[in-house]
Parts: sequence; structure tokens; C-alpha cells
Amino acid sequence: MFRSRNRNQGQSQNRHLSRGRRLAGVGCVLALLVGGVTACANIDAAGAGAGSDGDDRPVVLTTFTVLADVAENVAGEHLRVESITKVGAEIHGYEPTPGDIRRAAEADLILDNGMNLEAWFEQFVSGIDVPHAVVSEGIDEIDIREDAYAGMPNPHAWMSPTNVQVYVDNMVAAFSELDPAHASEYAANAAAYKEELQGVQDDLVAALAPLPEEQRALVTCEGAFSYLARDAGLAEQYIWAVNAEQQATPRQIAATIEFVRENDVPAVFCESTVSAAPMQRVVEATAAEFGGVLYVDSLSEASGPVPTYLDMIRHDANTIAAALTGTSK
Repeated sequence: MFRSRNRNQGQSQNRHLSRGRRLAGVGCVLALLVGGVTACANIDAAGAGAGSDGDDRPVVLTTFTVLADVAENVAGEHLRVESITKVGAEIHGYEPTPGDIRRAAEADLILDNGMNLEAWFEQFVSGIDVPHAVVSEGIDEIDIREDAYAGMPNPHAWMSPTNVQVYVDNMVAAFSELDPAHASEYAANAAAYKEELQGVQDDLVAALAPLPEEQRALVTCEGAFSYLARDAGLAEQYIWAVNAEQQATPRQIAATIEFVRENDVPAVFCESTVSAAPMQRVVEATAAEFGGVLYVDSLSEASGPVPTYLDMIRHDANTIAAALTGTSK
């Protein structure tokens, strides 16, 4: 069960003390590893005042920036939402720092994507007495088809605006249990946000409607768009299944070239976090054009192209539809 919160002063002070004790306990473990008992005592004393920065809203900590932005839209002004990872960070193999663990100990709720995305998460939260919610619960999973992860669920469920509506519902449930006094506002925020998400989905489907059946295919570098492709009625092909450090193999590139030729695919794409060089080889060997860069794992800075999740999914949907149908963005 999530702990409910009362906004009066006494309850706020108790929450700060609770955060401090949890922070002190985790800090003690870290300090014993690097500084001995004296350092542990120092952190214990400092931790007692944790959370007393003047903002007494419950803290919701997410594992990456996409979740943080979605959560902020649901939370409104009543919760303080933060992300463990920063803009542009690689989330698949992220390694938590001692500072991350301290932040987690101060949080009132942690949100993670689940579906094996955050391989580091279980170790990250072990020993921390903070409730967490898996926001992908209830998603109709698509399994990864190949490589070492074959048979495991594809974790990129947030790349479908339809799926993110499930994320939103899970957030409403978690926030309402954390802070029952504002449950109706979380529900209202969620309803408005879900309308925008459905609008992106409807626009994408409508834009792709003129595309001939044999050309209804989405070809990307990584298999991160399985859910978007399914929900938009597109076949999916990719060079590699999961983001990897090694270069694409000749066999992977050859298979992608064959798929593009056989299906007369007009355009192919690559994600912002990987090199587009392998996909350029596909372009050189086929009649397809390079349709553009897509964003997946992280938002951009405020001045960048995708500072919010809605910006990101609209950018990707518009880029895909425009390139495949040959229309202007």
C-alpha cells in the first residue's frame, strides 16, 4: 500500500523526518563502504534534516525523463516529480550513483517502466523502504524476436500513445493512494492528457491511411517501435533488436535490404541515440530514402526538438507519416 499524506504542518514534519531516517540508513551503508563509522555518524546527523528545502510536496522519482514528463502532466502542482537519469542518458545499462541512491531514499514513490528495461533497478532499490509502481502493468506485451533477448518483452511500450494511456491510468492509481486528498485532480489531469495522446494516435492513423498495403512498413535501426507499428497498422523491420554497442553485422544489414526491396518501402529511419551509418548502407542499396531521425529513450533539453513526451511522439509520428506517404511535415 502507498502511504497517504496529510498536508498539515505536523504531517509534513513527520514526512521530512521519515525521509531523513531513510536517507541516513542508506547513507550509512554507503559511508561504511568508503569512510568508516565516523562518516556514517556524520551522514546520519545530516540526513535527519533531509527534505527540508521548503517544498513539502511528496516526491515522485522516475527512472528516466520520458516517465517524468508524463508523470508531471498527471501530478500537476501537487507532487514534485524528478528523474533519476538526465536528458540524453542511456537507460538500458545505466549504473546508479551513490547520489541516486540518496535521492531514492528521500522519495515518497518511485516509478519505473518495468518489462526488463531498467536492468539496474532491482539492485538500485534493494534495501530502500520506498514504495514503487510499475507503470507498464496491463500493457499487451510484444516479445523481442531475436538476439540474446529473444522471447523477452520489448520494453519500449511508451512509443505507442495508446500504451501511454495505460501508463497514465497506473500513475493516477499510485498518486491517488499516495495523496488521496487530490485524487480527483489527478484523474482530471489524466483525462485531459489522454485526450492529447489519443489525438496523436488518431492523426498518425489518418495520415497513413493513403499508404498502399504493400508499403505499410516501418524500418528502423533498433526494434524500439514494435508497439507504435502495431497500433498504426505497420509491419516492422529493424537492423538489430536491442540497442547494442557493436556495429551492425553484414547479415543484419542484408536482411534489412532484402525486406526494403521486397516491400518497396519508400523510407527508412534511425534513432537519435545510435549511428545512422548502417541504415545509410540500406539506403544506398535500395530505392528507399532516409526518412529522418526518431527519438526514443530520452527527451531533449527545453531548447531541443523534443522537450516533452508529446513533442517526442508527435515528432516521430509526423516524421514517419510524412516520409512514408511522401507528404510535407
